[in-house]
Amino acid sequence: MKIAIVEDDINMRKSLEIAMSDYKEFEIKTFKNAKDALKSIDDSFDLIITDINMPGMDGIEFVKELNGRFEVIIMTGNATLGSAIDSIHLGVKDFLLKPFDVDALVGAIKREDKVQKVKKTVKKSKKTNGGFIGTSKALSKVLNIADKASKTDASILLLGESGVGKEVFASYIHKNSPRVKKPFVAINMAAIPENLIESELFGFEKGAFTDASEAKAGQFELANGGTLFLDEIGEMPYGVQAKLLRALQEKEVRRLGSSKLIKIDIRVVSATNANLNEKIKNGEFREDLYYRLNTIPLHIPPLKDRKDEILQIAEEICKQNCEKYGFDLKEFSPEAKNELLDYNWPGNIRELISVVERSVILSETQEIQKEELFLEVRK
Repeated sequence: MKIAIVEDDINMRKSLEIAMSDYKEFEIKTFKNAKDALKSIDDSFDLIITDINMPGMDGIEFVKELNGRFEVIIMTGNATLGSAIDSIHLGVKDFLLKPFDVDALVGAIKREDKVQKVKKTVKKSKKTNGGFIGTSKALSKVLNIADKASKTDASILLLGESGVGKEVFASYIHKNSPRVKKPFVAINMAAIPENLIESELFGFEKGAFTDASEAKAGQFELANGGTLFLDEIGEMPYGVQAKLLRALQEKEVRRLGSSKLIKIDIRVVSATNANLNEKIKNGEFREDLYYRLNTIPLHIPPLKDRKDEILQIAEEICKQNCEKYGFDLKEFSPEAKNELLDYNWPGNIRELISVVERSVILSETQEIQKEELFLEVRK
């Protein structure tokens, strides 16, 4: 672990150099002031340890200049409540008061080392799996279809229960498409009041309606050149569906309050957990729009049919939450693992993520026990 120590007091700086030389796992580089450190610190450093009260540029200003590029430990002999609060707001994880035992500093460094190892594991997992944490035969089968579809501009309809990861699939399709360098815009039909959906999709001009104090581009314009993900498409009001169909057919939109047509070039991916065929029969969803959106249907299986992913996802989410809350790494007991595998997961991956986060927070030891999952009352 490569560490930069920024300390203006020469005696303190030399003492730290000598003390830290006993720890061969740490590569230490010291600086007498923040400005010198800024000239030399690069991405090879893993951690910055800095004093607050220094001439020229104090530690708080120094941390601001680092702009979140590095994790920081603050050390000071003249702490104030204000400086402590400023440090927390800047994302500083540890705040050591001088004089401190070297063991306290080493302990803080080792805690940060554990957190960074978790971060690297999480980043590696996301990079190698395209945003999917786990793998299974069922998932691979669906991804095979998604890979083929993503290379085209065909409309894709993602089908599956709530919580199976439809937005993750939509993002995966975009990232593996020729449009990857253009915007990915997601909008949830169920989350927008019915009277605002049209203006949200197509935008509006100033004065188009009460409170329209300035013009605003719609989601179609914002996604131009890229991918527009319409989640919960089954909740779209029937009256807006005709305008959506026209926009897709004509490849143009008109803002509310405007007579000007705006050309668009987008790829549409939509998703629903509703039975659209039933909605069509009930006169709630347009059949012509359904066929326009459903060029390639992609059925995403529920988590209960992707058993191989359960422990992979649970263990990865556990690591992420240990990092998030600053806990030492935790793991599941054999009994807890069996409980996770036996559970039916009606809420799918979304429920699994929630259960794991709760168990990480509430578990008493480093090993999460079966009863700390609180699943028995939910079966």
